[in-house]
Amino acid sequence: MADTPAGAEAGGGSMPQLDFSTFPNQIFWLVVTLLVIYFILSRVALPRIGAVLAERQGTITNDIAAAEELKQRAQEAEAAYDQALLDARAEAGKIVADAKADIQADLDVQMQKADAEIAAQTAESEKAIGEINSGADAAVKAVAKDTAKEIIAAMGGKADAKTITAAVTARMKG
Repeated sequence: MADTPAGAEAGGGSMPQLDFSTFPNQIFWLVVTLLVIYFILSRVALPRIGAVLAERQGTITNDIAAAEELKQRAQEAEAAYDQALLDARAEAGKIVADAKADIQADLDVQMQKADAEIAAQTAESEKAIGEINSGADAAVKAVAKDTAKEIIAAMGGKADAKTITAAVTARMKG
């Protein structure tokens, strides 16, 4: 057994990390290793990770601010669009009202002209009808006198013109 290490005999021979005689050495190297890892992480890796996180946070903040600004612009554009739409509708309504008023004025003028023409034609027609009526009365009297004279002559009687005129006039009156 002289060839076996001292730690193997003391710890049972199979696991040197459980050998109590090597604990101070193991603890020393554990602390050194942890300190090296701590310094590497704190001086190299963590600043890089922190820089990346800060850059990402800055990018996110800038993107949120840009999105808010774009949202504000979109709302302003929408408000301007709505106002322009209302103005256009009001202008269109005004144009339609003006057009209706112009058309109504033209229609009124044309109606007055038509009424005047109809009134003139009606007056002319009534005058012509009056003339025709008076001419017809005279023509009917003349025909009635001639007819009465012929009928009396055909029956063999004699009548003077005054008697025939008086009889025809009395008959035409009713």
